[in-house]
Amino acid sequence: MALIVQKFGGSSVRDAERVFNVADIVTSKYREGNDVVVVVSAQGDTTDDLIEKAKELNPNPSKREMDQLLTAGEQISASLLAMAIERLGYPVVSLLGWQAGFTTSTAYGSARIKRVNPERISAELSRKNIVIVTGFQGVNKYDDMTTLGRGGSDTSAVAIAAAMHADLCQIYTDVDGVYTADPRKIPAARKLDVISYDEMLELATLGAQVLNNRSVEMAKKYHIELEVLSSLTRAKGTIVKEVTNMEKMLISGVAKDDNVARISVMGVPDKPGYAFRIFSKLAQKNINVDIILQSIGRNGTKDISFTVEKDKMDAAIELMQSYIETLGATGVIADDNVTKVSIVGSGMESHPGVASDMFEALFEANVNIQMIATSEIKISVLIDKEMGPMAVSAIHAKFFEQIGQ
Repeated sequence: MALIVQKFGGSSVRDAERVFNVADIVTSKYREGNDVVVVVSAQGDTTDDLIEKAKELNPNPSKREMDQLLTAGEQISASLLAMAIERLGYPVVSLLGWQAGFTTSTAYGSARIKRVNPERISAELSRKNIVIVTGFQGVNKYDDMTTLGRGGSDTSAVAIAAAMHADLCQIYTDVDGVYTADPRKIPAARKLDVISYDEMLELATLGAQVLNNRSVEMAKKYHIELEVLSSLTRAKGTIVKEVTNMEKMLISGVAKDDNVARISVMGVPDKPGYAFRIFSKLAQKNINVDIILQSIGRNGTKDISFTVEKDKMDAAIELMQSYIETLGATGVIADDNVTKVSIVGSGMESHPGVASDMFEALFEANVNIQMIATSEIKISVLIDKEMGPMAVSAIHAKFFEQIGQ
């Protein structure tokens, strides 16, 4: 007998037919003699619909009240799934995040899990119940409901698996695994049998929407092996784990992230300490910076460019403009008509020429590169947004279709 944690996304439970499909998946594991804990997201577009309802009444509601509202989506999914499982004749109980022992920080809308006390879950399992838990939520020290941010149900599932030392954590999505690119955009994309935590974390951070990056971080920290698979096809998925054999695979995937904007601070004095002043100001406002480019100093000045998330662009511009006079800079330029395209792969560490192949693919597709960032297993470029799909296609062809990896 094993303890299995399963997470089902919104598309997997979007209507009655899908809910019964999930109920069949869950009960099949239960029939095999396993203890089963299920984490669910809100149905379909429920979260977006709730956000729109809130805006109809108040365009700027408090984050606390938004959390009170948004937690209802997962509660609906959990209850409906429990009802479906009951109809199939199996013992089941649904729990809200706080009932399942989730205590979080006080940051409404983007709370972090502080601890999980699985006592209630364990008690229900001992009664031979299937346990369904609302993902994406918990409770803070003020006894207020909190949400974990987009993709938080993945994190909820991994947190339960870690707290209960589960034997398996399955993440069911609308794709049947992790692919070398988005299979809906790149028909030649290949499904990976296995991928490392580090590679998956990079892909998740860089725009691949298969797993939430916080869930991958937690899985790596607590050594939780994940399986990403589809609730619709039930085919074997992709295993995410610590070590993979990358001898024959230079890169694991190509990702595109449109949620990016470029900020340039022009005419910054070419003296020590000015870059620190700029980025310390951004850090104080919790504005994360990704790619950074500093020009060679000329005439005693330099330009410093960096990328931020698109929804942070206005705040970054306002902050930099308020700081221009103090810095002695000449101006601030911003552009959100850009996209970030990245390749990820552990094979880069031992194979020279990967960057050259990537840049050759972009050259052949007549794609101009604005900025570049690299690490041991990642190369990212910033390009014009309209060139994004072409760039992904060209890079994928270079690494997976032409050389036959």
